Amino acid sequence: MATLYTALRDAVERGTGPGLLMVPEGADFAPALARINQPLDRVDVVIATSGSTDGRGHLVGLGLPALLASARATLERLGGPGQWLTSLPVHHVAGFQVVLRSAVAGIEPVVYSPASGLDPALLADRVAAMRTDVPHYLSLVPTQLGRALETAPALLTSFDAVLVGGAALAPDVAAHARAAGVRVVTTYGMTETSGGCVYDGFPLRGARVRLVDGRIHLAGPMLATRYLDTDAQPFVRLDGERWLATADLGEWVDGALRVLGRADDVIISGGVNVNPHDVEQVLARLDGQWVVVPVPDATWGQLVVAVTDCERSLDAVRAATADLPAALRPRAVVRAGEFHFRGPGKVDRRAMAALAAAELAAGRGERRH
Repeated sequence: MATLYTALRDAVERGTGPGLLMVPEGADFAPALARINQPLDRVDVVIATSGSTDGRGHLVGLGLPALLASARATLERLGGPGQWLTSLPVHHVAGFQVVLRSAVAGIEPVVYSPASGLDPALLADRVAAMRTDVPHYLSLVPTQLGRALETAPALLTSFDAVLVGGAALAPDVAAHARAAGVRVVTTYGMTETSGGCVYDGFPLRGARVRLVDGRIHLAGPMLATRYLDTDAQPFVRLDGERWLATADLGEWVDGALRVLGRADDVIISGGVNVNPHDVEQVLARLDGQWVVVPVPDATWGQLVVAVTDCERSLDAVRAATADLPAALRPRAVVRAGEFHFRGPGKVDRRAMAALAAAELAAGRGERRH
């Protein structure tokens, strides 16, 4: 972490890119490098996406100006530079941006790296190690926030802002956090936008949002240069301007962007489109983790299945979702020993759908025909 901070601090001072390929482990470097088949001009940092669309992910080439536009706009929105506590992996854009924002501020971040799960004692120690003369910032994924609220909510209230992104934040969890005095800032963005570019539904300085047939398009100085592993690019020209055409659905609510989930996550059950995120937000009121996935079915085409890591009956799931339209109410529930993730906070829906199908085929779980 200290090495990356120093490299980025030097790059900020020089105004020239650091030339980094971010990978989880040293053994991943050569395979990632071999995937690059596109030009490297205007590319200073390479970061892989989580692969939620194609199961593998793309290598995204980012220029230092784009990364800095994102970092500086974030600090401006939060009210100025401060010290960050970092717990996110730096080979993903969210963790990388925490270090870059620190380099822009000239304040080295404090590292919180528990062996597993949430370690309240270690977290308290790391918070105590932070400077007292500058604001304190923290970046989490929703799962981390939920666990911290259960065991160490007082520690979260010491931060001037707690950024939460990487996946949808359930409204009940957000309300719980704010009621506890946690200054939550919900973020939306992706590797292709140098990280979060919409905070609490409103774009950062320079970022622009438009909806095209319900899909979110993003523009601004923080856009990536290009994908480096494919000729196919996600960028389009609209009204003479370069936009990122995302796979996310959205709507405007009182002038703010509300992200509805990915278009390719929609389940078609009995001829009805089911947005799994709508169901998951309701199930989040129950204990444990939840993901709603499709399983092929002769009657419904795709069966709406709720997967959880806790003991919950199908009757309990149906009762919790009683206020939803009938088509959205899960017809099966499966218990998973562990959840599969693809990137910080991003559930691997493909893996969880495969798990659900295997469990139901083996006669495990509960199902209603």
